Amino acid sequence: MSLTSKTCKACEGDVLPLGVREVEMYMKELPAGWQVIDGKKIQKEFSFTDFVRAMVFVNAVADLAEMEGHHPDIHIYYNKVVIELWTHAISGLSENDFIVAAKIGLVVF
Repeated sequence: MSLTSKTCKACEGDVLPLGVREVEMYMKELPAGWQVIDGKKIQKEFSFTDFVRAMVFVNAVADLAEMEGHHPDIHIYYNKVVIELWTHAISGLSENDFIVAAKIGLVVF
């Protein structure tokens, strides 16, 4: 089953963060550009022609995050947006992070 067809599951810290091999496996399913940061986060930078287009993208990501119940850290720099995903409750990566990242790849901007 592809990541984009899955939905996030509530995580209250009752699971372990993904291991290196699991992270590598999930990374293969993401669109190009995502990077693993310190083995605990995934991050991608998106560039736009202007601030307005960047904000349209941010709002679409916010809507997606609300639907999934899993929220990224979003950094906005005029026409650049950096998305960071990690599961705060476990201080590391879970399948939820990869589900949201894969679905962000479907956002049209």
